Amino acid sequence: MLALASVPMLPLQSGAQILRDPESLETVKQCVDNIYNFRFGEARELLQKIKRSWPGHPVGYILSGMITYWENFPLLSSTPAGDSFRDDLNACIRICGDVRNPPDYAEYLLANLGARGLLLMYYADNDLSSEVFPLARSTWRYLRESFNYTSSYDDFYFFTGLYNYYREAYPDKHPVYKVIAILFPKGDREKGLTELRRAAGNSIMLKAESAFFLTHIFINFENNYERGEAPGRFLHETYRGNEQYLAIYVRNLLLLRKYDEAGDLIRIRNGSLANPFVRAEMTIFSGIIQEKKYGNLAEAQRLYNKGIADINPYIVYGDEIASYAYFGLSRIAGMNNDRQGKKLYRKRALELTDYKSVTFD
Repeated sequence: MLALASVPMLPLQSGAQILRDPESLETVKQCVDNIYNFRFGEARELLQKIKRSWPGHPVGYILSGMITYWENFPLLSSTPAGDSFRDDLNACIRICGDVRNPPDYAEYLLANLGARGLLLMYYADNDLSSEVFPLARSTWRYLRESFNYTSSYDDFYFFTGLYNYYREAYPDKHPVYKVIAILFPKGDREKGLTELRRAAGNSIMLKAESAFFLTHIFINFENNYERGEAPGRFLHETYRGNEQYLAIYVRNLLLLRKYDEAGDLIRIRNGSLANPFVRAEMTIFSGIIQEKKYGNLAEAQRLYNKGIADINPYIVYGDEIASYAYFGLSRIAGMNNDRQGKKLYRKRALELTDYKSVTFD
């Protein structure tokens, strides 16, 4: 790939420690904030400033990949944007592996793990298991090292928090993995959640990702919708321009049956939503409100079917959201004494979701 081929030509500054330089650190923070707020023009200007000051530094590549990911959300495989994303993150990983005795190893480890984490998420979201497994295996050694560097950057608590939580929670939810889990050191669910909260409050680059995983965990693994609301609200209020974080918060409110608050957010933002994927999500969420609050089953059914059709082009990215619509259609079929429809819609919903307890029933 072009980006990878060009890496050796870019000299690193002697003694380069971008995250230890106050001015550069503030520029990185502003760039990250702009990315998550969907201010991509401003983010690119700051990225160019970073690249001029720190040519060839891995942080520049990971920031470039983050811009591509969010500007093209949901980022599908086999697209030019997907190729660019992979090139940037693989360049970051390669630099971190090639540089010997960097002046601040913690900085390079953080960039390395960040790039690997984003790539793993991208591969998993696109159902590319053949890419996930080899990258996950090679990432394990760096993940172990992260436990030794939490005092350097709070971002490392994102990785230790995920390990501590999922090492215990994932095998509990998927017992087939218990045999594999015993090969790895034990974790601690509550400690993992505490570490993720610390990362969400203090990270340089992984604040939003930490809050996202907190709300994801509380809803899909803990089934504790009350605890899931706070990180969802944090994402929405901190990154007002991020339409996907708006959708996540609306979902949180619906699970808590706060239909008025969710409906107000949908009405305020619906006309200005630029992302068609998020518009499809909001259509399905509007169907839930019509069904649950107003009992308007015909309108709910129309919205569910429209949302399914609109989200269908996004393939696996849209499966979980589509499952909410199918669960709704199943409930409506049951209320209409359509036993066959109720059974078929529910079967389809369960096929699409990995989180079978989140049904809005």
